[in-house]
Amino acid sequence: MPICKLPTPRRNALAHATATALLFASCAAQAQVQPAAQSPSELDRILVTAQKREQQVQDVPIAITAYSGEFLQRYDLTDFSDIGNFIPGLEVQEQSPNNPGFVIRGITSDSGEANVEPRVSVFQDGVSISKSRGSVVQPFDLERVEVLRGPQGTLFGRGAQTGAVHLIQNKASDVPSSSFSIGAGNYNSMLFTGHANQTLGENLYGRVAVYAEKRDGTIENLSGGDLNGKDTMALRASLRMDVGDQSRLDLIVNLQKDNPPGTDFRSGTIPNRQGSTDVYGPADLNRGDQLGLDRTVRGVTLLGSFPLSDSWTLSTISGWRDFDSMEEFDADGSQLYALEFAEHAKGTQASQEFRFDFDGGGSFRGFTGLSWFHEDGSQRVPFSTNERSFITLPALGLGIPPLLPDGTPNTLVTGLPVAPGVVLPLKPFHQEQYSNFGTTTAVEIFADGTWSLTDRLDLTLGLRGTYEDVKAGYQADFFGVPSALGLLGLGGSTSNPNILFLPTNGRLESSDSFTSAVGRAVAAYRFSDTLSGYVSAARGRRPDVISVDAFGTEIIDAEIVQSYEIGLKGNLFEGRLLYDLAAYYYDYSNFQTTVQDPDTTLFVPANGGNAHASGAELSLMYQLGDRFGAFFNYGFSDASFNAVDDDGNPQQLAGNRFRLNPEHSASAGFDFSMPVGNGAAFYLRPSWNWRSQVFFEDQNTPGIEQAGYALYNLRAGVRFGTKQRWDLSAHVDNATDKQYLIDAGNTGRLFGTPTFIPGNPRLYGVRLSGRF
Repeated sequence: MPICKLPTPRRNALAHATATALLFASCAAQAQVQPAAQSPSELDRILVTAQKREQQVQDVPIAITAYSGEFLQRYDLTDFSDIGNFIPGLEVQEQSPNNPGFVIRGITSDSGEANVEPRVSVFQDGVSISKSRGSVVQPFDLERVEVLRGPQGTLFGRGAQTGAVHLIQNKASDVPSSSFSIGAGNYNSMLFTGHANQTLGENLYGRVAVYAEKRDGTIENLSGGDLNGKDTMALRASLRMDVGDQSRLDLIVNLQKDNPPGTDFRSGTIPNRQGSTDVYGPADLNRGDQLGLDRTVRGVTLLGSFPLSDSWTLSTISGWRDFDSMEEFDADGSQLYALEFAEHAKGTQASQEFRFDFDGGGSFRGFTGLSWFHEDGSQRVPFSTNERSFITLPALGLGIPPLLPDGTPNTLVTGLPVAPGVVLPLKPFHQEQYSNFGTTTAVEIFADGTWSLTDRLDLTLGLRGTYEDVKAGYQADFFGVPSALGLLGLGGSTSNPNILFLPTNGRLESSDSFTSAVGRAVAAYRFSDTLSGYVSAARGRRPDVISVDAFGTEIIDAEIVQSYEIGLKGNLFEGRLLYDLAAYYYDYSNFQTTVQDPDTTLFVPANGGNAHASGAELSLMYQLGDRFGAFFNYGFSDASFNAVDDDGNPQQLAGNRFRLNPEHSASAGFDFSMPVGNGAAFYLRPSWNWRSQVFFEDQNTPGIEQAGYALYNLRAGVRFGTKQRWDLSAHVDNATDKQYLIDAGNTGRLFGTPTFIPGNPRLYGVRLSGRF
């Protein structure tokens, strides 16, 4: 069972590991995955050969977990959320491809605002794809997925304050190959994926990979259509050119289109037309088939690796990327035409990075380099409502029932009296919108080096300096006739011709520049050939936020974390059992969260004060013979806001747990196979993952939470034909049809009607795969 982590050589391990993690795609230009020399009963190990040296995971003093592409295929991990279920310390919440949340060690990164940077960086072959609305890409035809936990500023730069998720794609190679997989299942699901790799000329190779999946929504929408489905098409083309004996260029072009139906933001307080408030039952969201997402993500990456001498290598990464998404959603989660929202997010980025690796064969190895990054993005949020339904929302406190006895919206109140004989009419249709903008140019310089003080003890020091030039903007637009509700201040605390967003009469902008430094120190010690340990201290940073709205500009200070970690890695029983144990403590200052703005009643970025997180993670992998392998992962996280700030004053969120953070999480599975004759083999792969209770907001509101639950998945099939190149399988996800929530609260909670998003019910299907 090829469960792996990023390997390093035994001596001077960390310098090369960190260099590899920083620009892994460039190193992968020289890397080949090879089977390790091992006995049949030993765990499969993926060895990555970078600069003609093999590196093994047990020598890497970093809390890092990686899964090979083969492992992802074996357990059918086709979504980011699937991968998150298999990695200790990682949670991935995916409301839609446009609205994900990445959580590492209790810290969430999910803001869609153009002027807010993430805490968790997502990388694709060394290129940052971290902006929330463009970060979810289909994980297909991958060499491996790596998740680094803890501050990774030295390795991955700005935004990797609490960790990084890195997708390493399969690239064109000099070995011809092809494969396909076709499947079908319930909810009319259909899947096709495949690749073809071929030699195109002397020292020139090409690869094309495709992924297409479509599934009807799992939730019936009584107002038309269905919800919570999938419709994704992704295409990747890559070229490899060998330049001379050792240099190499890789060109990778990615395109992805997502057009799933709408997300089921289901009200828990307003019944559907059948009189039910069951959040797992039929929904009744306005606009029917008009709800949903239309998203396009494109990217071009050029990777290069050029040996300059026996000791120095130049690695480069050039990246360009853009995304454009339009999502329509019903924020009140009911048949009321009250909170009808959309979100149009766009972003374009370009980046260039150079790194110089040094390895002279002595007691020191390291790297240094510089990078440039530019990004320009926006988020536009249109809002429309029937004011006669809007006034029935509970948060307004007018006591008007939202529905009539027959279950239809109550629109009987057509005006509001403001004086004797004076009634302000309520419009049946009102529209307004706001937009935020963000432009960032960043230049970074970094260096990292490892000294082997003895044959057993390595010391690593790393430092990264960043200069950022940041511009943020805000604009709110007013269309047509002023709203009576806004003028009376019923949408907020300020008289307003709009209901929610005070018009700005054009774009408001503010800019500033920031400098910062992050770094880390690691001491690694090899106790024996089968046991190593490390102690590390690191400083992480989430960039400053320039927050602009109709009432002014505020600079929210950079969020800083001081991290301390200790870990042990080793193997037992002659390599049949691998184990990885880590414990950590984080101390946060200027923790960036969201609080309710008294001027607008909306939730906006703010300084939440001081916070802390502590925890531990355990990974076990076991192989018994060549027919049975198993894994087990466990994570514990205690992350919450401190009682007082630096001045001893009580904090607004004192004692609250971080959102989307289970205290306990675990996953396990095994892979059993047996021959059945004629060269065929039967396999069985059950898996299990469990999460304890989570709150869906930092305010820890009772009821806006999910109790602990477990999901069970199963894969079974037969491999047959020459070299078992054919694979016929069946699968079931959420085999017990467990009802659970992936999110709650959302926009509706601001207006007294929190909404709930259910997870997928039981999904099953069959699949036929072939490789040639």
